[in-house]
Amino acid sequence: MATVDIRMFADQNEGTESFVGVWLKKPGERVMENDPIVEISTDKVSMEVPSPASGLLKEILKPEGEPAAPGEVLGRIETEHGETAGAIEDGLSPAVRRLLQQHGLDLNDVTRTITGTGRGGRITHEDVTAYLARTQPVSETKPLSRMVPHTAMRRSIAAHMLRSVQTAPHVTAVFEADLSRVLAHREQFRTGRGESVPSVTAYLIAAAAKALQAVPEVNSRWHEEALEIFEDANIGIGTATENGGLIVPVLKRAQTMALTDIASKLRELTERARRGTLTAGDLEGGTFTISNHGVSGSLTAAPIILANGQAAILGAGKLQKRPLAIELDGRDAIQVRPMMYVTLTVDHRALDAQQTNAFMTKFVDTLEKWS
Repeated sequence: MATVDIRMFADQNEGTESFVGVWLKKPGERVMENDPIVEISTDKVSMEVPSPASGLLKEILKPEGEPAAPGEVLGRIETEHGETAGAIEDGLSPAVRRLLQQHGLDLNDVTRTITGTGRGGRITHEDVTAYLARTQPVSETKPLSRMVPHTAMRRSIAAHMLRSVQTAPHVTAVFEADLSRVLAHREQFRTGRGESVPSVTAYLIAAAAKALQAVPEVNSRWHEEALEIFEDANIGIGTATENGGLIVPVLKRAQTMALTDIASKLRELTERARRGTLTAGDLEGGTFTISNHGVSGSLTAAPIILANGQAAILGAGKLQKRPLAIELDGRDAIQVRPMMYVTLTVDHRALDAQQTNAFMTKFVDTLEKWS
């Protein structure tokens, strides 16, 4: 027998902080060479470290949540020749073993009865579920259900979100924006400019960049000894992927970009995100984030701040026509306007109501007075 080190990637961009996200195996469990064994998280992207050899995971040297330096040893694998007595059980995933235990299934019976459809003939969670459907009677009192194993991205997102709310005290301010001027400006692109029409999200990015310049404390990161305020507005946009995950590509130096440039870059990043062709560089360096949850129908929400230390995240709800009380020629009147609820969730260690409301006032004012 021999041991093989599981090492962190040797190459890492300068200034990028990496940490151990989720161990996909526990000590004593069998692993196969090149199978994912541990996730490494950096900003909002997670990367899987493949197993360097087949054998048993002997020990974990870097627990979940700890920082990982380039080339650092994360754990060790004990290699073996031939199968051990527990080889069959070691080859089952934790989810499969739990399912067997929940239903009182004998391991030897299962391996003789079920034909595995996984890699190398392994028995998968779906194999056991199908077996149960064929062999066990339906309970009249217990509701039917099925277990859907978490993807690596979902586990990484869960770890990020949990760490963020455990670290930063979250406070959310809610404002409302009239987007009449924005929609009128978009109509000009349709009718006369011969250019691609910027999305509403592009306008949100442009307005946020102006607000970050007006209230730079929002474009910051909390440190125990000081507040780090960034010169550039590197704005990340939460983007849903087809497999149900979420990634955050970043528009670098948005404060220097014209609206048409923002719209063009946003289209490029969104298309590449959905094709799965973004690079690590596209996801790094964010200083502020926008979550346009309204595109999926949500009216308002209080998104969770990214766990990489940003001080705030902006939420944009569904654009919806609503009656609005206004003053017209000195008299109160009701008009139907395209309205949007917008929120700013802040790390209360870094920002108070004064900076939060000043940012949102500038953000909304920029949208409502667009020309």
